[in-house]
Amino acid sequence: MRVAIITENFLPKLDGVTRTLARLLEHLQQQGHQALVLGPESGMTRYAGAEIVGTLGLPLPFYPELKMNMFRPLFLQRLHDFRPDVIHLVDPVFLGATGLAVAHLMHVPFVSSYHTNLAEYCKHFGFAPLVEPAWSYMRFLHNQCALTFCPSPSTAARLREQGFSNLRIWPRGVDTTLFRPGKRDESLRAHWVGGEQKVVLLYVGRVSYEKNLRLLIEAYRDMDHGRCHLVIVGDGPASEGVRAALSGVPVTFTGYLSGEALARAYASADVFAFPSETETFGQVVLEAMASGLPVVGVRAEGVCDLVTHEQTGLLLDRRRNEQVAAYRSLLTRLVERQQERECFGAAAVIEAQRQSWSEAMERLLDGYREVIPANRTLLYAS
Repeated sequence: MRVAIITENFLPKLDGVTRTLARLLEHLQQQGHQALVLGPESGMTRYAGAEIVGTLGLPLPFYPELKMNMFRPLFLQRLHDFRPDVIHLVDPVFLGATGLAVAHLMHVPFVSSYHTNLAEYCKHFGFAPLVEPAWSYMRFLHNQCALTFCPSPSTAARLREQGFSNLRIWPRGVDTTLFRPGKRDESLRAHWVGGEQKVVLLYVGRVSYEKNLRLLIEAYRDMDHGRCHLVIVGDGPASEGVRAALSGVPVTFTGYLSGEALARAYASADVFAFPSETETFGQVVLEAMASGLPVVGVRAEGVCDLVTHEQTGLLLDRRRNEQVAAYRSLLTRLVERQQERECFGAAAVIEAQRQSWSEAMERLLDGYREVIPANRTLLYAS
């Protein structure tokens, strides 16, 4: 099988979308398939046996990591030479829209995958009037595809409400050899809290306000800092603002971490504090669970499919009044109750171990096979 992937995002610093694409390319290679990736310039020319062809773009003012990417003539040549059996449009916006037209012209079956709640992001960046137009535009693009894959049942339900059709679940997995409780590092904890016996609250993710970080900031500022310490892993456009908001409060900023360093950070904490309401899945939540952390999150899309309230963590009801006080209460509960914290964490590990990358990728490949005409490979072979 030859798979051409057209993506708006393939960055050297692996975010959730790019980590998923990396896993997909590795799985395609392991199963003997071929892949071609067309996307923004990343500095890479190959990954997991796949050629990566980049292009330049203009960053969006409210989300610099996403760009208005240009479809190069070289892309057409590469697609023609590659002769894909299927074209996969990842989070189509600008580049994906052109890719859609090209797939039509080439008479190649195409599917899409939905990863990012761009319409919801408009609210967080002061562009509320663009929410409905954004939904309309995304609905238009995705509904032209044979199948649209989304990562969680709650996201699928949300998309159905918005009129998306031909939806399939493409779940995610977690590397439990990397993310596991055994990576706990007492020296790292000592670096964070000195010699004090404190409960470490951990946030991992993009440091940006669409992650609902104001809720975590306001909740943590009035907690008992003699008993707990917040560690923030990641970077983003709100980094300076978050540092200023937490000035004078005990907190550790690590910047971006990956691989072993990230695994040690997860396992060396005690509670995963993740207030985001805009996730389609929440890969960092699954990694935290695999590392033995109970999650204190919000009962929102994506996260609610991973965390079971009162079993693997605690979820704040979005309809509750006084959200800050309510979220602080949930965090404080796990700070004060060690046995409950450890019980939830043990249950989280068991739940995370059920999530297999291999099974997740085979779900996607089944979709590819479904839309590829039976005679297409024979046509190319001739």
